[in-house]
Amino acid sequence: MDQNREYVLRSVEERGVRLVRLWFTDVLGNLKSLAISPAELDNALNDGMTFDGSSIDGFSRVQEADVLAIPDPDTFEIVPWGDRKEPEARVFCDIHNLDGTPFAGDPRQVLRRHMKAAHDMGLAFYVAPDIEFFYFEPLVAGEDPVPIDQGGFFDLTTNDVTGELRKRTIRTLEQMGIPVEYSFHEDAPGQQEIDLRHTDALTMADSVMTFRLAVREIAARNGAHATFMPKPLEGVQGSGMHVHLSLFEGDNNAFFDADDSYNLSAKAKAFMAGLLRHAPEITAVTNQTVNSYKRLVPGFEAPVHLSWARNNRSGLIRVPIAKNDNPLATRLEYRSPDPACNPYLAFSLMLAAGMKGIEEGYTLPDEADANLFEIGDEVLEQLGIGQLPTSLAAALETMERSTLVREALGEHIYEWFLRSKRIEWRNYKTHVSAFERDRYLTSL
Repeated sequence: MDQNREYVLRSVEERGVRLVRLWFTDVLGNLKSLAISPAELDNALNDGMTFDGSSIDGFSRVQEADVLAIPDPDTFEIVPWGDRKEPEARVFCDIHNLDGTPFAGDPRQVLRRHMKAAHDMGLAFYVAPDIEFFYFEPLVAGEDPVPIDQGGFFDLTTNDVTGELRKRTIRTLEQMGIPVEYSFHEDAPGQQEIDLRHTDALTMADSVMTFRLAVREIAARNGAHATFMPKPLEGVQGSGMHVHLSLFEGDNNAFFDADDSYNLSAKAKAFMAGLLRHAPEITAVTNQTVNSYKRLVPGFEAPVHLSWARNNRSGLIRVPIAKNDNPLATRLEYRSPDPACNPYLAFSLMLAAGMKGIEEGYTLPDEADANLFEIGDEVLEQLGIGQLPTSLAAALETMERSTLVREALGEHIYEWFLRSKRIEWRNYKTHVSAFERDRYLTSL
């Protein structure tokens, strides 16, 4: 830590950094920031910076307002889109109470806790998200969004404006130490996908937060609007964030077993069984908006059923076939999350559910390799294949009954999240939409 701290201080001086932004997130995953001068950085690294937590959703109540933002020097990076003559840097922070103990309302601390619990069992948790989003023309109030192109899967055309935006975004991400594995045009008009290379879950959660800001920033600077809204358009697929998961024991992939017909270890199968059993309970967090559930419907490549298979995208979990039977590439792909989630909390709950399966020895159901969208619900029920919650209200009801989620998030975040999202659902229920007016106003 001392070496990293000295590196940060030296970099600030050598690069002529004029402003250091301390980044953290609220409970819903909104990026927050406070800026300090380089002269305050040494003090911040040593003792943290005090700020009023009661001003941040899900943090402190007024009577317990002040908290500490303590920078994590491992996350220091120069912000590439700033003024080159007056460089700025960012560093992620852990939030602590004034006595130095971890603050219960900090999502980053929740993920740290779960990573440490896995580490104490000799395991490291790695993730790699495939993040989808849309580019639109600049928004006009009162009008529907207009996709910036009419492309489809892997399209490459002359004057490819979205390809240029993706290229600039990838360069920006790599400047900030975030390696990209793939990028391409997705199926819907204006829809894109950028896949990040796997790393430990805490680093990846920081990267997802940086990614979302970078995508929007680069788009705005080039006359476009980027959004991670799960379902911004009717009649086309929405945007997901499929998450590839693996556990490692040292240099060995704990999910790999050469003697198994699927090349899956007992740990991998139990982890997958834990995810399947607890998926309905964690869905309110992995899919946290009213709009999220307009993506999770049959027919648009989003998962609905609690099932797994090796090469079947209609189920919740897919087991990709590793290239060249590479043991290090054995992993699970959890397909329900969307890019509007709080990655710290989403990764925490995926890990908690999977580890529960390992600790309790859950049995993995049989593979469901058929197209489940073509099978009736009654037949699926007879086969024991359930479904994810179909609305935010249903997801919250399931989460409220979950001991696993309560323990995994901690009482502070669990209670605040439920309270906040119930308000969102009540507001949605009382909203009268254009659909309702068009359908009922003249006929009733």
